[in-house]
Amino acid sequence: APAADLCLVWAVCQEDGRVRGFLLERGMPGLSTPKIEGKFSLRASATGMILMDDVEVPEENLLPHAVGLAVRGGGKGGVPPRDGGPTDARSPQGPFGCLTHARYGIAWGALGAAEACLETARQYVLDRNQFGGPLARNQLVQKKLADMVTEIALGLQACLRLGRLKDEGRAAPEMVSMLKRNSCGKALAIAREARDMLGGNGVCDEYHVIRHLMNLEAVNTYEGTHDIHALILGRAITGIQAFTPGK
Repeated sequence: APAADLCLVWAVCQEDGRVRGFLLERGMPGLSTPKIEGKFSLRASATGMILMDDVEVPEENLLPHAVGLAVRGGGKGGVPPRDGGPTDARSPQGPFGCLTHARYGIAWGALGAAEACLETARQYVLDRNQFGGPLARNQLVQKKLADMVTEIALGLQACLRLGRLKDEGRAAPEMVSMLKRNSCGKALAIAREARDMLGGNGVCDEYHVIRHLMNLEAVNTYEGTHDIHALILGRAITGIQAFTPGK
């Protein structure tokens, strides 16, 4: 946000009471994007806020082919309908479509961080000698490595399978929620285990495990928290939404 010239904002349109996409341009009166300082996670990312104070948006900045959040219908596969009407908001043009694609990418990326932590921990326990031999000869250390490899392998295969389902047009958003939740949760657990295997060196910048660990704390939160994705899956399993109990 601090560097972008354009901001895409989803808001309720007063004319029809439906959620629409609006493009905000840097320099519009009332729009500011201050940088968020003091982060321990994702420090390489220039994260910022989007602050709006009575920002006037011209009609030409309204996205024409995306209406609503969860409506179904419109163009197939995210392609705008021939009549120029709005597309399905779950398509690439809609907010849920954007979220779904981003969440799928995160499922892969989190496992990449887990792989880096695994390789660092593996090399460390092979090189580090304690009590006359490498740490890698200890049974508990080998069990931890075996668990890491297993979770990463299963996660990668699941992401690959879902990617093929997406190519075939048979992937449901709930599948993406499952893998985003699984990859982030398992990667975070692997990073914590790897940090522990490095002992005191696990918190030093000589090794990147602690960096991955702090970054994964943020990744586990954005694009839908661990618990929110559990509720998405719970709704699919039971047919009952629990986001707003009693409604």
